[in-house]
Amino acid sequence: MPRSPHGTSRERGVPGRLFVDSGAWLALVSARDQHHAEADTAFRTALAQRAALFTTNLILAEVHRLLLFRAGPRAAASALVRFESSDRLTIVFATEAHHRAAHVWLDRLGDQEISYTDAVSFAVMAATRCAAALSFDRDFEIAGFPLWRVG
Repeated sequence: MPRSPHGTSRERGVPGRLFVDSGAWLALVSARDQHHAEADTAFRTALAQRAALFTTNLILAEVHRLLLFRAGPRAAASALVRFESSDRLTIVFATEAHHRAAHVWLDRLGDQEISYTDAVSFAVMAATRCAAALSFDRDFEIAGFPLWRVG
């Protein structure tokens, strides 16, 4: 399992490849989110330092659904267009191999409340060699991936 080289979830610099979870996207687009300021700073720092951002279509589906019911159809559709038009973001579409690897993650972490979407995210992180995740929950750390924070 991936582990932070220094045993900490606080990375000093921006990793070359950074996986973005749904909570980070939601915090970025919602000024009322408790993590908005942190997400805004993190994205600005990552982009300024030219980090490669990765997410999955399943993560975007979560974001779209939550925005649809919190902010309406126009906001949800607009967010998808912004994600898809970004030249700094790679959207990885879940494959059969990711699906199989997700089952391995779910079996390995069977005593934890890990969603299928997160398990696919772990599979994608491993396949794309993402060094850390930009997320505001602990699921990635439970799986052995460090969370990246500014500073």
